[in-house]
Amino acid sequence: MHKFAIKVYGCQMNVYDGDKMKTALVNMGWEESPEDEAELVVLNGCSIRDKAEQKVWSDLGRFASRWKREGRPTVAVTGCVAQRVGHAMAARFPWVRLVAGPRHIGALPPALSMLVQDEESRVFLMDDDPRAFIDLPGAPTERVNRWRAFVTIAHGCDNFCSYCIVPYVRGRFVSRRPGEILDEVRALVADGVLEVTLLGQNVNSYGSDLPDGYRFSSLLRNVAVQTGVRLLRFVTSHPRDFTPDIADVMAAHGDVICPSVNLPIQSGSDRVLKMMNRGYNLDQYRAAVSSIRERLPGAGLTTDLIVGHPGETDDDFRRSLDALEEFRFDLVHSAAYSPREGTSAASREDQVPGEVKMRRLNEVNALQARIAREINSSLVGSEYDILIDDLAPRGSGLLQGRTPSDKVVLVEGGEELLGRFARVEITGGESWRLDGRLLPASR
Repeated sequence: MHKFAIKVYGCQMNVYDGDKMKTALVNMGWEESPEDEAELVVLNGCSIRDKAEQKVWSDLGRFASRWKREGRPTVAVTGCVAQRVGHAMAARFPWVRLVAGPRHIGALPPALSMLVQDEESRVFLMDDDPRAFIDLPGAPTERVNRWRAFVTIAHGCDNFCSYCIVPYVRGRFVSRRPGEILDEVRALVADGVLEVTLLGQNVNSYGSDLPDGYRFSSLLRNVAVQTGVRLLRFVTSHPRDFTPDIADVMAAHGDVICPSVNLPIQSGSDRVLKMMNRGYNLDQYRAAVSSIRERLPGAGLTTDLIVGHPGETDDDFRRSLDALEEFRFDLVHSAAYSPREGTSAASREDQVPGEVKMRRLNEVNALQARIAREINSSLVGSEYDILIDDLAPRGSGLLQGRTPSDKVVLVEGGEELLGRFARVEITGGESWRLDGRLLPASR
């Protein structure tokens, strides 16, 4: 029996792809094992920021001693990083014997089987057609989490934001067929999944390339009503495309669809938003937020923010800080601009110095930590029904779940509570989490 290990880096889409690969290999009779015992190691890597890409380079170097000692393992590099620099990785490291872009996931099982049978072979599966996709059929039944699952509803992106490499490494936007998505969610529910998150680089664009007028709000309603899933979430939304019908469906099916929205702002400066090619200004963003909060009182609102985009001035940056104060996000995924070769921003001459970017990033993080702490502290005494879905990453005897508005809650309890819904009272709030205690009532 062949042994394999998979390491996943980066976004939830990579987690989903990793689970699908793992499921396919297990169904072929392979056995998952620790990395140091595996004859095949798959590194499903991210290339969205330079730091993520460097992690894969570093991990590839770790195999040198084992390669010299044992002549193995075989390493496969997949995902965005493979599409961008996979050829360079294979040229540098002889143990990299397969390179596959993210749109060739369905071609991986036979290719991996060939590698372990033919020790001289090397395989390159690059995504040359930006709209073609070779998928793995069926739902991922071998998952990182038994009770939560991701389902990708669309591949790629057509927005070409100035800083973003996604259209170049994940290809152009293509929606999956509604029936295929609904069948996958039903299969996951039958396998014990209680919470599903729908994934896309821009979920709001779902259906824009389908001929029958079927849109994201249609899919959201059908998944909530027709699949039996208990909780439903989605990421990520684009402010330009977040239309009122989406919030209306969320409100109408609030017993299933969680009131939480990730709405990336990226900058509080109209000037920078235009340079970023984001397709909206701050007033339009403000209108989208108002639409969400009017229809979904108490909804969780998270965002993404980049500091130090080329050409960003001190005044532009202050406008981003003002936006944080105005919108009071529950969580901000902040990042210093990272140049990615091939994007329009990378070729600009007005790059912001690294020390300035880090100073701005630290200021954003400090401000957002205060805002989040204030919001979370105000929830002390509130009660929620949450799915206890995992062990807390730190702290003995602690479990975790999330409120409907997507806030992490830590509670004391035994592992027998995993996969159950429980009533909790919030007893404390920090910038990144809530503390709670279990109440007798549960469902």
